[in-house]
Amino acid sequence: MIYKNMWIYVKPSTGVPLFLAAVAVASFSVHLALAINAPWIKVFFGDKAAVAATADAVPALPAAVVAKI
Repeated sequence: MIYKNMWIYVKPSTGVPLFLAAVAVASFSVHLALAINAPWIKVFFGDKAAVAATADAVPALPAAVVAKI
């Protein structure tokens, strides 16, 4: 274990909870950022305004492409 000397300076009763709290805060912030910025999440949860905004944002296929389908 290359970090065994770290516990000379930081007690495990302080370091382990501090590390776990940092991981929890980082995870929460990433999930919150995804929930706020990803438009498909609002559509998935049934937000009517997001459904309308997403439907307007999808471009229509050109007529030449539709004719080939």
